[in-house]
Amino acid sequence: MNASADIPLSAWLIFGVVVVVSLAADLLGHRGGRSFSRRAAVIWSLIWISVALLFGGWVALAIGRDSAEDYLTAWLIEKSLSIDNLFVFLIIFDRLRIAPSDQHRVLFWGIIGAFLTRALFIASGSALLSAWHGAVYVLGAFLIYTGIKAARESGKEEGDGKILSFVRRRFRFTSRTDGHSFFVVEGGRRVATPLLAALVVIEITDVLFAIDSIPAVFSVTSEPFIVYSSNVFAILGMRALYLVLADLLSGLQYLRYGLAGILVLAGVKMLISGYVHVPHVVSLSAIVLVLTASIVPSVVVRRRERRRDERGGAPPPGPGERAAGSA
Repeated sequence: MNASADIPLSAWLIFGVVVVVSLAADLLGHRGGRSFSRRAAVIWSLIWISVALLFGGWVALAIGRDSAEDYLTAWLIEKSLSIDNLFVFLIIFDRLRIAPSDQHRVLFWGIIGAFLTRALFIASGSALLSAWHGAVYVLGAFLIYTGIKAARESGKEEGDGKILSFVRRRFRFTSRTDGHSFFVVEGGRRVATPLLAALVVIEITDVLFAIDSIPAVFSVTSEPFIVYSSNVFAILGMRALYLVLADLLSGLQYLRYGLAGILVLAGVKMLISGYVHVPHVVSLSAIVLVLTASIVPSVVVRRRERRRDERGGAPPPGPGERAAGSA
């Protein structure tokens, strides 16, 4: 885990401007609540990836190559682990029957909430690591435990269902929607719509995911600027990535092993950080290799199942049917 760099205030200001402009562009591009086609979602996803990489190039020029390598590695870890969040989007939107035209509004405010909670987590983690170096080994052991546990679990659908049931018990909700509103008036009372239920569940689950992903990023660097900026740029593209991968997610049956492997690798790196320096290229290569080893077999198996279903005369289930079946 690399030591903190000397980050000037101007870097934070430039980062803030880039994020604000990105959010404004996202709002402008999705004004009117219209849903986008798969092609448009791919374009937007490529735009967010380009913005993240361009910012990494600026970090290399303004702060230094080492900081840029830390940023890129941290961004790739967070981007990979955020795929788990996409499963939650798929399941929650299906269960609450959130229309595609309303999903962007929920995800946009979910992203804003994630910015705030991640900032709190990262500030707390940085303070802890500065005050007690032994926390590195505690977090490393926690990541290894979490990775092994994630590999052994069949999925998070049951846990998401429990969170949704908890939210429904604690708040007054209605089953009807009114445009893009989070609240409606029924019987003279203001009640929440399914959009707010989806937003609350997404925020809660994001906090749970952050407990895993942020310590993994701390295995790369303890510099708050690098950790936070990599988190933000990974989260910014989640909505577009969801639209691109929605049809594929439920079929990637080995992906959870890849994500679990990334957590374990990050934990091992933290445990040995006091004795062995792992080069950036090794960390990046390991992440790419683990993801490839989990995604490629998943795609191959999915295609075989589709061909078998087609020969049997039954069409393969869509993402909504898969999610409903797992609920």
